[in-house]
Amino acid sequence: MRLTNILRTTVSAAVVGACAFGFAGVASAQDQDGPTTIDDIIVTAQKREQNLQDVPIVVTSLPAEILNDAGVRDIKDLQILTPGMTVTSTASEASTTARIRGVGTVGDNPGLESSVGVVIDGVYRSRNSVGFGDLGELSRIEVLKGPQGTLFGKNTSAGVINIITEAPSFTPGFNAEATVGSYGAMGVSGSVTGPITDQLAFRLYAGRRVRDGFYDVDIGDGPRTERDDNNQDFFTTRGQLLWLPNDNTSVRVIADYTSRDEYCCAAVQTRVGPTYPFVDGLSTGTGQRPPAAGFGPLPFSRQAYANRGTPQKVVDQGVSIEANIDLPSLFGGATLTSVTSWRDWSGDLGTDIDYTGADIAYRVQDGDFGYTVENLTQELRLAGQNDTLDWLVGVFATKEDIGRADSWYFGADYTPFLSFLLTARLNAAVPAFAISPNSIGCFTRTAQTAAGLQTCLATGGAVSGGGIGFTVGQGYEDFYEQESTSVAFFTNNTWHVTDALDVTLGLRYTMDEKSVEGTQRNVNGNGNTCNAVLANVGQIGLALGSANASAIAGNICLPWANSAFTNRNVSESVDDGELSGTAKISYRLNDSVMVYGSYARGYKSFGYNLDRVQTGITPTASLLFPSEMVDSWEAGVKMTLLNRTLLLNATYFDQTFEDFQLNTFLGTAFVVESIPELTSRGVDADMLWFTPIEGLSLQGGVTWTEAEYGNFTAADLTNPGNFPQLSLLPGATASFAPEWSVSASVNFDRSIGNGMRAGFSLSAKYMSDYNTGSDLLPYKQQDAFTTVNGRIVLGTEDERWTMEFWGQNLTDEEYTQVGFNAPLQGSAFQSTPTASGPYAGTFYNPALDTQTYNAFLGAPRTYGATLRFKY
Repeated sequence: MRLTNILRTTVSAAVVGACAFGFAGVASAQDQDGPTTIDDIIVTAQKREQNLQDVPIVVTSLPAEILNDAGVRDIKDLQILTPGMTVTSTASEASTTARIRGVGTVGDNPGLESSVGVVIDGVYRSRNSVGFGDLGELSRIEVLKGPQGTLFGKNTSAGVINIITEAPSFTPGFNAEATVGSYGAMGVSGSVTGPITDQLAFRLYAGRRVRDGFYDVDIGDGPRTERDDNNQDFFTTRGQLLWLPNDNTSVRVIADYTSRDEYCCAAVQTRVGPTYPFVDGLSTGTGQRPPAAGFGPLPFSRQAYANRGTPQKVVDQGVSIEANIDLPSLFGGATLTSVTSWRDWSGDLGTDIDYTGADIAYRVQDGDFGYTVENLTQELRLAGQNDTLDWLVGVFATKEDIGRADSWYFGADYTPFLSFLLTARLNAAVPAFAISPNSIGCFTRTAQTAAGLQTCLATGGAVSGGGIGFTVGQGYEDFYEQESTSVAFFTNNTWHVTDALDVTLGLRYTMDEKSVEGTQRNVNGNGNTCNAVLANVGQIGLALGSANASAIAGNICLPWANSAFTNRNVSESVDDGELSGTAKISYRLNDSVMVYGSYARGYKSFGYNLDRVQTGITPTASLLFPSEMVDSWEAGVKMTLLNRTLLLNATYFDQTFEDFQLNTFLGTAFVVESIPELTSRGVDADMLWFTPIEGLSLQGGVTWTEAEYGNFTAADLTNPGNFPQLSLLPGATASFAPEWSVSASVNFDRSIGNGMRAGFSLSAKYMSDYNTGSDLLPYKQQDAFTTVNGRIVLGTEDERWTMEFWGQNLTDEEYTQVGFNAPLQGSAFQSTPTASGPYAGTFYNPALDTQTYNAFLGAPRTYGATLRFKY
């Protein structure tokens, strides 16, 4: 082993390898230049070092060389190398979600835990957002598909992204790089490693990267000054110590800190509906893109509109300690592993809520919008092996505190914009009623009469009006504190029945306790407008009919303006326990072929929707949503061919999720609804070939997925009132679930003489069409697309210096990350079911769809050059 050979002490290879290259277990460190046969590929998918082809799990293992060649710096970059995996961001980089096989947690609500777990150097990151950022120096990344709850714990019901970074070395070393690129990109990073004493080594990494934004921004009414958006500006540092006090003990300490100070994320209009004249009339300039003929889809554009800023300040920091102790006299030889971590993540954000140039609504970066996650974890594992049994037992405990602050600011255009919306709807039925920006006072005038209301509406608010509108400025200030504790006991054991037959059984029992305390506060008189209209509902009904009266009250008493949230407190507490586990059987037909089958039951914890939620105008009594469970069956084959230089693996999977936690935007608020059933079936296939041509390797994979919701009705939902906005889901393909996902890469690197080397790499990923909205509205459909990354390398054979010319998304593919409904700008779903046609039985009728749709876009083509030095 590389590290063992240079140690000045005689520490056991098992302990050194575990500390240097991943979780505890016997380490077979990969050669510095990367693997050259399939046997060199080592993974820790079962928390012990094993050859990839001996593990009865679908694992995509990506060594540092392939990651570097594909330009992978964070988990979002990783998806180009991983079929069946998508990673998207929405309103901020704090709202980043990973999905595997069409399954993942949607949205930016911190009350929701992840379906795809992120583990970095043995430390579980409880939310996807706290696991995204510059990963520094990577040793390898393993993507484990399917439920992994037995060993990796709850909230890994769809899979795990297991990241292993470079460890300290007892051989002195230094590397540095400098990057320049398009969109004003500049970056520098470097690391140094080496011994402090014969028993103590260190590694220190630091990086700084900046880049201009990918969007052009029309600032409309202002006061925003930034003319671009989705920029990059962050600093990260990571320090490590590796201590080898004796032959049987190793301790690895890691401390890291990352700070991002950026503005993100504006959105663009992909379809503009009939509310355009109102935005246009209230804005400096058009306020948003003009609609297409017949209100059809708009051509792709990176032109965004936002009169308010989108700042984001994110700080992520933590410390972990991993200790491995060999106990040769215990059970014939065992290893005790302890992993302790403390992490603290915070995001302080601001946003333009309406994504237009009009001053309708916004949130300010003042500490009242964002969230924090503080987490303490402790894991203990005892593992050993003999000729017939590999055994492992462990306990995992965590304490997590989440704080969420939420606020809402009414812009100067909010009252007139809402007046336009309400009066336009009335004008369609009664043309004598004027479409006016001044009619809110008609509904809120003290002691308004039916006759007075009709006169007021006919004169555009000029006569018999005078009621209050919405106070410009902050409208509410809500705070939530969620505390959770979790303790789990687990075991995973492999019985070597014969030299060819293995049987694995694993169990995990998890006990969770969660509580939430919330304060929902209207400020600056917010709620008075709602009270005023409620006082007049009877007269509004006499003048306009009861249905219109309810609709008007509902629009004026939306969650951010509802008087029912004034001084409202929330207090809930729940505890529960779940048993999960796995059973696997594998049989090696010969040295080159292994077949296997497995069953796994996964668990994703219950939680609280940390948001204002209401049915009609009544706040929802409980914020609780239940746990999500999954049963998964797999059958696969792993083949190592051509003198062990070719890997061919294929697996059939069949997963059924119960109470799938769907976070969806209903046009006025995010709600979490438990969908009774989601199935994900398909085939995963992977290929890796170290070709006979020196320096040439090929890697790729394909995932065919059929991810569908089961049929359900309103009665099957926690809140039946949510069904109209979810009525497209029963029996339909889930969002972010392309039927086909194909990745491929070619890497070539070899000597060209005179002490020089040259190479190139190309990585590509194809995804068939899929819907980017959790409600499956057709305007959110993304067509099939392919992205391609490339790199050309020239340098010395000893890598003292290397020059790279690179490009990401070389074909400048235009695609959408996430589509969503523009707040307050039209409606897609109707109040009654559609009677006929392809949408019969749902509450969607395309002929009546007035919704404006926005989208967060994928990154454009970028290119640049990187100069590396290594000593």
